[in-house]
Amino acid sequence: MNSLPVAILAGGLATRLQPITEKIPKSLVTVAGEPFLAHQLRHLRAQGIERVVLCVGHLGEMIEQEFGDGRAWGLDLRYSFDGPTLLGTGGALRQALPLLGGAFFVLYGDSYLPIDYAPIAAHWKESGSLGLMTVFRNEGAWDTSNVWFEGGQIWRYDKRDRVPQMQYIDYGLSVFSAAAFNDWSDSPAFDLAEVQRQLVGRGLLVGHEVFQRFYEIGSHAGLAELETLLTPQS
Repeated sequence: MNSLPVAILAGGLATRLQPITEKIPKSLVTVAGEPFLAHQLRHLRAQGIERVVLCVGHLGEMIEQEFGDGRAWGLDLRYSFDGPTLLGTGGALRQALPLLGGAFFVLYGDSYLPIDYAPIAAHWKESGSLGLMTVFRNEGAWDTSNVWFEGGQIWRYDKRDRVPQMQYIDYGLSVFSAAAFNDWSDSPAFDLAEVQRQLVGRGLLVGHEVFQRFYEIGSHAGLAELETLLTPQS
């Protein structure tokens, strides 16, 4: 199942990282001496991943110029551009479906997740669900919790309308069947969270708990923390 491709959502404007991201996309922000995307790709290759599709928008051409076809990383790397209108995370994935095929992982472009992918893919396959969300018992520690996960099931997922039972957080890695996007063919632009909420309501989004905390570069504090983690100790 690690032969599933990975879609990396790398099309955001990265306003929280300004002024660093005024002239470069978030994927090219330097972390421990390398562009952040280099760390993501190296981990994906170590997990046995062979194909990656980058969903890019703002300054995406710079990412393609830097990483090319991915051969230097032992990967088949392709690009799906938003075009003149931002599509949102859901719209970007829908547009990339011809490159992704029938099933795929989805990874946020600012997430560094040091976990095993094989058990996640196996859990999704066994579940028969249209989608899987990895969840982490966050309890508000690293970011605002947004998932009610109990008894191995996701009961609610919402980034805005939160309830006390939300002790978990969307970890940043998902698996989807392309069919999860069938109902969104007429939507011009939409967020992936809308798709996930719909699947929760239909009982078609399974949860997979992970126990290794996540790292991110979506904020200056997160960037500094990951810099410390990935910088070799002398």
